[in-house]
Amino acid sequence: MRRFTLPPLLSSYRWLNQLANTLAVLAVLALLFSVLVWIVRSPYFVVNQVEIEGLNNEALVYVTSDAVSATIAGRLKGNFFSIDLDESRALFEKAPWVRKAQVRRVWPNTLHVKIEEQQPLAYWNEADMINTWGEPFAANEAVILDTTFLPQLRGPANSERLVVQRYAEVTQWLTPLGVSIQELNLSPRYAWEVVLSDGVRLQLGRDPAADIADLHGTSGARDFAVRLERFVQAWPALHERLDGRKIQTADLRYSNGFAISLAPLQPTE
Repeated sequence: MRRFTLPPLLSSYRWLNQLANTLAVLAVLALLFSVLVWIVRSPYFVVNQVEIEGLNNEALVYVTSDAVSATIAGRLKGNFFSIDLDESRALFEKAPWVRKAQVRRVWPNTLHVKIEEQQPLAYWNEADMINTWGEPFAANEAVILDTTFLPQLRGPANSERLVVQRYAEVTQWLTPLGVSIQELNLSPRYAWEVVLSDGVRLQLGRDPAADIADLHGTSGARDFAVRLERFVQAWPALHERLDGRKIQTADLRYSNGFAISLAPLQPTE
């Protein structure tokens, strides 16, 4: 094996050449970084357009561009490259009548938002509405058409899904009678009261599901249905016997029947 030593001058040249190459690479990287910073900060990429459409291309009924614009005004952070899509989605979901939102970027300065609207089922308690998923929400009632009827549902905290389920069950039982639900009330003791469209007030008693760890109320559904079935089956014969007299209240809390009270007779002229 042979060894030799480079002359000092040649060794210095090689070191200087390596240093020059390194500096050149650093200069190029610095230039690229500067260009990248300029691009990111360029006004051309500021998000200044928002496109909204219904989920699955469904027409938006309650959500308006003005309401969405007012909700996000001055609150979108970052440009096309730096904007946080999760934060933006959460912001859009605060707009009136928006249940869920999907957000994506569209080159070079646009956000495209797909919106799942709230589907109002009824008014909930005193200030909110409730959707078909049993979720309460706050919304501008002014956008609801005058021809749209929404019943009034009431219940204690965390009873929303149970109330919606019972509403569907009662509606199904009452449909053959040609009446609908005006109000459905669940007391803090989990006792049910129903006001029908013809003014009849039904007392259904305490929900058996309230004594069982069942968030959906499935365990109490059968007993609940039995009370209604008994009343519905007796309704036609009952009306015939009353000969035009109106029922004011019907107490269905009895195990083998129900009790009724009649509305006061109207004075005849």
